[in-house]
Amino acid sequence: MNNTMEYKGYVGSVEFSEEDGIFYGKVQGIRALISYEGLNAAELVEDFHQSVDDYLVLCEANGEKPEKAYKGSFNVRIPSELHRQAAVYAISHELSLNSFVEQSIRNALKITAR
Repeated sequence: MNNTMEYKGYVGSVEFSEEDGIFYGKVQGIRALISYEGLNAAELVEDFHQSVDDYLVLCEANGEKPEKAYKGSFNVRIPSELHRQAAVYAISHELSLNSFVEQSIRNALKITAR
């Protein structure tokens, strides 16, 4: 089972409340709160799409640029010794630390470089 869905570049979570008998979720990776719900999967997807579309219309009406989820930069907290080892490895292989982290993530996810 997949607990996420995508629409227009936005990733939404999929949750279920047994108590309320509804599916619900929110858009991930942005500060704005975009939430949606439905009594079944089809209603959840429809409300997710409508909520994203409403957000984009609201941004346009207010002359604001919509937030982009996962824009390519993030902070990572790791133990200082691991940070040191990664930096030394990157330097010794003539890589930036960013390139080394990107390569490591690609390797873990089995994604080839573009």
